[in-house]
Amino acid sequence: MDKQFLTIRWGTKYGPEYVNRLYAMVARHTRPPFRFYCLTDDPQHIRPEVHCLPLPELGCELPRNTFGIWGKSRLWHQELYGLRGPVLFLDLDVVIVGPMDDFFTFGQPDDVILAHNPNTPFERLGQTSIFRFPVGKLAPLRERFLQDPQGIADRYRFEQRFVTRHAPGGVKFWPRGWVAHFKMHCIPPFPLNYWIAPRLPRRARIVIFPGPLNPPDAIAGRWHAGAAALRPWAHALAGLRGQREGGLLRHLRHYNRPATWIAEYWSEDGSA
Repeated sequence: MDKQFLTIRWGTKYGPEYVNRLYAMVARHTRPPFRFYCLTDDPQHIRPEVHCLPLPELGCELPRNTFGIWGKSRLWHQELYGLRGPVLFLDLDVVIVGPMDDFFTFGQPDDVILAHNPNTPFERLGQTSIFRFPVGKLAPLRERFLQDPQGIADRYRFEQRFVTRHAPGGVKFWPRGWVAHFKMHCIPPFPLNYWIAPRLPRRARIVIFPGPLNPPDAIAGRWHAGAAALRPWAHALAGLRGQREGGLLRHLRHYNRPATWIAEYWSEDGSA
């Protein structure tokens, strides 16, 4: 069976260029044959190699005031336009930096496999920025979620916590080092982040960007799209002057120099 990649795009936060770049990175780092699918409400300007499929019905009102991306519950449908077997889901804002074939051979075809969340070292929590699942296996989660969407979101906050705790048969995690969390694994700890630019971990195959910091921000050297890309001393001075979000220590820790190497990988026509 062909390797099957899947992503999802709705709304206007991510333009079609995110889909096109993601496909290009997959193509550069995956041995054929493979197929790349995008569930979307707007297929315009997406490159023809991508198989665009209609955005599945959510089936409820989207939960409010929650950090979780509960729109991903569309992936839990019993049927996804005839797709069968395991699919490797990728968030639109990931950056692929190494070979992807082993993500299909690791574990068993019926496994649900997630990235480990390093933000919660005392909780066995996965991240769905890159996860593999057999189509239809997560349908029981959808049934449970639709019974009380807001209540489930309030209790678990993140959809990935709901998946981690209730996926039928449990979940597994990718081998250590394959998945790099940009903030946790690439940016040096404070205060080294003021002198040393983010680095690509040696064993990483994919870099994920949970939260508001996305690849363009990492390349520019800012913490999120609304922040300014300042030199180290200017960032520290802004915090001392009260030009910050939250406390001073939080402001000082939330700094990263430009990660120019990301641009080499996060491109539609690059060779990295």
